[in-house]
Amino acid sequence: MILSLDFLALPLLAGAALVFFSVLAGVVSARAGFSFLLVFLVVGMLAGEDGPGGLRFDDFRLSFWVGNVALAVILLDGGLRTELTTFRTGLRPALVLATLGVLVSAGITGAAAHWLLHLDWPMALLVGAIVGSTDAAAVFSLLKSSGVKLNERVAATLEIESGLNDPMAVFLTLTFIGIALIYGAGGNAPGVSALDIVWSLAQQFGWGTAAGLGSGWGMAELLKRLGRGVDGGGGIRALLIVSGGLAVFAATTWLGGSGFLAVYVMGVVAGNRARRLVRSSLSAMDGYAWLAQAGMFLLLGLLVTPSAMLGMVLPAVGVSLVLMVIARPVSVWLCLKPFRFASNEIHYISWVGLRGAVPIVLAVFPVMAAVPGAQAYLNVALVVVLTSLLLQGSTIAWAAHRTGVVLPDLDDTEQARLVFGDFVMDAKTPLEELCAFYGLPVPAESNQSVGQWLRGELLRPPVVGDAAQLGKAEISVREMAADRITRVGIKLG
Repeated sequence: MILSLDFLALPLLAGAALVFFSVLAGVVSARAGFSFLLVFLVVGMLAGEDGPGGLRFDDFRLSFWVGNVALAVILLDGGLRTELTTFRTGLRPALVLATLGVLVSAGITGAAAHWLLHLDWPMALLVGAIVGSTDAAAVFSLLKSSGVKLNERVAATLEIESGLNDPMAVFLTLTFIGIALIYGAGGNAPGVSALDIVWSLAQQFGWGTAAGLGSGWGMAELLKRLGRGVDGGGGIRALLIVSGGLAVFAATTWLGGSGFLAVYVMGVVAGNRARRLVRSSLSAMDGYAWLAQAGMFLLLGLLVTPSAMLGMVLPAVGVSLVLMVIARPVSVWLCLKPFRFASNEIHYISWVGLRGAVPIVLAVFPVMAAVPGAQAYLNVALVVVLTSLLLQGSTIAWAAHRTGVVLPDLDDTEQARLVFGDFVMDAKTPLEELCAFYGLPVPAESNQSVGQWLRGELLRPPVVGDAAQLGKAEISVREMAADRITRVGIKLG
């Protein structure tokens, strides 16, 4: 009797073909401005039971497992690429967005779900929690592929927020699942006290931060001891980092902390403490991250059944639009206005509230917890993700130019003049000399340099592209060294 290997060959053929054609279609669609991630998701849906592929897939446990592992790899890769200097301008606003912002966004979206989907309040707020956070995979991927250079304040805030807000979204989702189960049982199930909720939140962030800092320091020291003499170079180091990151993710989750936060913080610490060694591994890490994204979005696309959601498409689109044009802008304005973000920066960050795989992965939680009507949450999450990737994901570059948060290449003289003006000056130049030369009004405190005056006018950590008005002139930050302004641009008119 000859052993048949069909059980190996056929699934492998199907999986490899799906990835191959997804990447091929993604390359073509990216030229038209559409997201790779959107293509992976759609290809998975087409391969499913409602599409030409006809594959029946309903393994929620496997999808949950793959989704969490993939997100951990993506967050680790994002953390490794995040420089600590960006925390100077982005950490505090991003932290507020990742906590209070998610809460406000979830609340407003939950109210929309209550009204449009006719859900009871516990169920509606669960919908808001599921779709309330931005997605690291979408943000990291689309910002990197958009081809635009954002000012440091905007880019840092978006990237750090997407790396930090998953713990809050998971916490809110689990909390409202507990409330929904109590509500569904008519109040006969064990209650959840406010103290339980606060303690759970403290555990999530406490264990996650501690584990991330400790493991990041340990990984950096290990890489330094191994040095550059490791056989396989960057590839074997990347494998070491990924396996270590997944171990930290699993251990932190087992202890009751946020594995997502731990693995992101680990990446940031290790990537900055062993920068030269990590840099040679980033190419291999990029491959792991793309493989994780492709596998996750394809699998989640297979999991959903479009025919089962036809009756709720319009209400779900309504929930998605409320999230994009009301909930996200309101939460961003409330969180960032105290940090003196400019209006154009707030508008752009509001629009780039990308939803990706995270809402779909979180929507699997209620299914596994046997919450009544849990399939509806998955359908709503899918609609939110599709509309976000289609509308927001395809307009990232356009919106950046439209809101004026793009920085020009200094080698492009024409564009640099449009942004910084025709004249360049050392930031150490005395302010009185500048005003005398260009005929500008002299400020009250004129015994300072141009750079010192500009920093005082901004009332926030300066970044390249920031500007302040001095009479008929606009003085802008043209170049910086660390947190110090070194050269300014002068635009007259």
